[in-house]
Order: sequence, then C-alpha cells, then structure tokens
Amino acid sequence: MASLVTCPHCGPRPKEEFTVKGAALPRPDPDASPEAWFDFVYLRDNPRGAYREYWHHTSGCRRWLVIERDTATHEIYTTSDAAGHRGEVTP
Repeated sequence: MASLVTCPHCGPRPKEEFTVKGAALPRPDPDASPEAWFDFVYLRDNPRGAYREYWHHTSGCRRWLVIERDTATHEIYTTSDAAGHRGEVTP
C-alpha cells in the first residue's frame, strides 16, 4: 500500500507526488555575516525525531509545503502551506 501525504490543497495524495527539498530553517538576515550564510547553506543537523522540512507537491498543485515528520519512523505530524510560514521560514 502506498503511503499518503495530506496536501492542504489536494487532500491525501501518494508520497511519490512530492519532492523533499530540505530543512525548513529560518534564513539569516540579508546583511548577516558570510559565516552565518555558510552555516545556513552548508551545515545541517541530522536529528532523530520531529523535524520540519520543505516539500514540493511536484506532481500535484505545485505548492510548497512545510511538513513536520519523525525522521526515525517517517510518520507525518503536520502539513501546511509554506506561505503561512512567511517570515518564519523561506523556501
């Protein structure tokens, strides 16, 4: 049985319709130091447990989503439109 992801726009859809794009982290200020930008672009934690990521509904509505899931079990806790996270995280 295929795993389903609930898109806030399209409803439950097969996970194969989505592309995981990476951690949903707040961006540094535009005038932040080069070190802060280097850390943002290249350095990532690899946590076990709840983690927020950008997903793109590539084969559906083509919207950006923020999905919180468990990195150990892959259980999805929340799915929301990334536009609702403006100022908090930026795709």
